[in-house]
Amino acid sequence: MSRTNKPKVLIVGGGLGGLMLGGLLEKSGVPYTIFERVAKASPVGAGMLIGPALLPTFQQLGIYEEFLAIGKKLYCTNNYKESLEKYRPTDTTSIEDLTGYLHYVVARPALYDLLLKLVPADKIHFGKRVLNVTEKDDVVSVHTSDNGIYEGDVIVGADGAYSAVRQRLYEKLKSEGTLPPEDYEELPFSCTCLVGQTMALDPEEFPIVNAPDSQFLTVHGNNKPFTLDKQAGKEAAQQRFRNNENSCWGSIPAQSMCDETRNFRLELNDGKNRTMGDLYDLTPKELTSKVMFEEKVFKTWYHRRCVLIGDACHKLHPSGGHGAVTAMHDAMALANLIYAMPTRTSEDITRVFEEYKSERYPAAMDSYKNSKMMGKLIDSGFAGSFSLFLMTKMPQWMWRLVLAQTVKFRPQIGFLNRVPIKGSVVPVPSPSEKKARAVFEEQQQQPHHHGTVTV
Repeated sequence: MSRTNKPKVLIVGGGLGGLMLGGLLEKSGVPYTIFERVAKASPVGAGMLIGPALLPTFQQLGIYEEFLAIGKKLYCTNNYKESLEKYRPTDTTSIEDLTGYLHYVVARPALYDLLLKLVPADKIHFGKRVLNVTEKDDVVSVHTSDNGIYEGDVIVGADGAYSAVRQRLYEKLKSEGTLPPEDYEELPFSCTCLVGQTMALDPEEFPIVNAPDSQFLTVHGNNKPFTLDKQAGKEAAQQRFRNNENSCWGSIPAQSMCDETRNFRLELNDGKNRTMGDLYDLTPKELTSKVMFEEKVFKTWYHRRCVLIGDACHKLHPSGGHGAVTAMHDAMALANLIYAMPTRTSEDITRVFEEYKSERYPAAMDSYKNSKMMGKLIDSGFAGSFSLFLMTKMPQWMWRLVLAQTVKFRPQIGFLNRVPIKGSVVPVPSPSEKKARAVFEEQQQQPHHHGTVTV
């Protein structure tokens, strides 16, 4: 594969989706540059659930064993009433039979550092806030706040829910009268979350950390008086975007939220009367963040030589745990299609973007609906109680069917050696993977191929 036939890709946003895309383009020999607005990667973020949807790709990338070293197996989740009376645990052990893999809980910063290793230091520019994106004569340009201008063939907006790339793209489409009305609307504000990481806990004081597998514990409050005015929340989120370097994990003061919730009861399986305050007191303030979450799947994902991935085109409720995985799946599909693209003409780029959205939009909507359904579990009142009742009383055979639906999207990278499919659930076919695989195998058969990759 010749580099000269491939587009130069400008990736705006160095989060998990942007890093995954950069790492994949690095493997395929496609030139790229990542622009990240923060001057230094922040460790803010909570635990993440990673499993069969990504682990085959981690094997392809050669980072699977490193991932296992930073993750902890999850076999079930435990739900408690506010009285700490325990519901029936939700068992996820059948995931291994369905897919050949388990679920793991990993700290978001640890996963970020792992993906960052895939990108050479000279290809990611920190402290580059993008102010504008332009296109002229089949050349796209990224304009940064330090008066930098960078040119390429394709711009990828991987810059989060308040994407500057999406904003500039939509402004242009709106002025032309071609932006769908639903894309005019602001992001619907849904909830506020407090995220963070404690310091390393003393096993003598907190024996739960010695458990061989991850302990996922949830206490459901009984109509707790923790509410937030939606208008105020939206204004706070917009202020965060304007003032903060990292619009996804902002530094809006979280102390008031900690104060209000520090007496909430907590179950750590050690026989002690625990509260959230026990953990807050062991958490550095710089590793605590109050995060506004919105939910929306945009209709417009691309225009001409500009395309969006991750939160920039679909923002999901955090309860489903799908946001980062969906963003990385976007990156995988786009990388497959760019690899298989015969030329960097506008026609081929438009065709690639059409195929990308055609594959990823239904999957994003599926994740959006699943996330909203999971979000009902934490709702107060009848809706939350009924949803939790169904989940904890569901027959095991029915629960297995539910789990099977959650693992049907397990795409791979078509230009890396295929990992054998395991488990009883056959993955939903990935057109982009199939397309890249055909090109990869054709290149492998040529006597003097260039730029193909084996891992």
